[in-house]
Amino acid sequence: MPLLKSTTLALLLALAVLATLAACSPVTALNTLAPNDTHSRTTGVAYGSHPRQQLDVYTPASSAPAGGWPVVVFFYGGSWNNGERASYVFVGEALAARGILTLVADYRLYPEVRYPDFLHDSAAALAWGLSHAQGLGGNPRRVFVMGHSAGAYNAAMLALDARWLAPTGHAPRELAGFVGLAGPYDFLPIQNPDAKPVFFHPNYPEGTQPLTHAGAGAPRSFLGVAAKDELVDPQRNSAALAARLQAAGVPVTLQRYDRVGHMTLIGAFGRPLRGLAPVLDDVAGFVNDAPAR
Repeated sequence: MPLLKSTTLALLLALAVLATLAACSPVTALNTLAPNDTHSRTTGVAYGSHPRQQLDVYTPASSAPAGGWPVVVFFYGGSWNNGERASYVFVGEALAARGILTLVADYRLYPEVRYPDFLHDSAAALAWGLSHAQGLGGNPRRVFVMGHSAGAYNAAMLALDARWLAPTGHAPRELAGFVGLAGPYDFLPIQNPDAKPVFFHPNYPEGTQPLTHAGAGAPRSFLGVAAKDELVDPQRNSAALAARLQAAGVPVTLQRYDRVGHMTLIGAFGRPLRGLAPVLDDVAGFVNDAPAR
C-alpha cells in the first residue's frame, strides 16, 4: 500500500508538471515552481551604466558558515544573441538552497555588440561579485565563475585569460573555481549561423578560444556535459579542455550525463527535472567542497 501511494503521488506530480509546462514555456514553468522560502532575491543591481549591465542576487535563507557563503557568479547561454537573467530564477534558487550566494548577470548581446564587448561586461559583473562578496555575506576567498553554453564560454575566458579581469583590478587567481556546463571552448570555424557574426566570421580575431588559454594558472574546474550534446561537441570542447587543464596540473572534474541534452543540462537545476541528471548535486558539491583560494 505505501508503494502504491508513493507511485500515485509521483504520477500526480508528473501530471501537474506536464500541465504547467503545457500552459507556459518550460523556463517559465521551472521558475514558477521554484520555492521562495529558500532564499531572498535582490533584482536589478547595477554593475555598470548600461541597462543590460545588471544582476540579481540570490541570498541563501540558511545561516552563513564561518567566513561566509561560497559565491557563484552565473552567466546564461543563448549564442550571445538572446537571454535574460529573469529566465534563470530556477538556477539562482537551486544554488541558494544549497547554501551558495548566487549572482545571475545579464550582459550585452548581438547585434548591439560583438566579441569582445560581452566579455568586458562579464568581467565587470564578476569583478563586482569579487568586490562585494563580503558585504553580501559571502566569502571573498570562495568566489566561483560559472556559465552554461555561451555563458560557459564567457566564464571560461574570465577564468583562463587574465586580460579580461585585468582592467577591473582583479585576476583569475582570485577565483576559487570555474564551472562550465556544455561550454564551447574550441569552436572555430563557427558552424552556428547565430554565432558567426558575433565573432566576425570568417575573419576571427586572435585569441578567441578558451582552450588556447588553459594553463597552470587556471583555477580548479568542473566541466559538465551532456554525453550526446548535438549543439556543442562535448569531446572537442569539454573533454579537450579537461585534458589540457589536467596536463597543466590543474584539478579538474569532467562529468558526463546520459539522460540530458544541451538545454536540459541546465534545465535539470529546476526541481521537476532534477531526476534527469544529478548536475545540481555535482555542481553544489564541487562549490561547497572546494577549498578557499
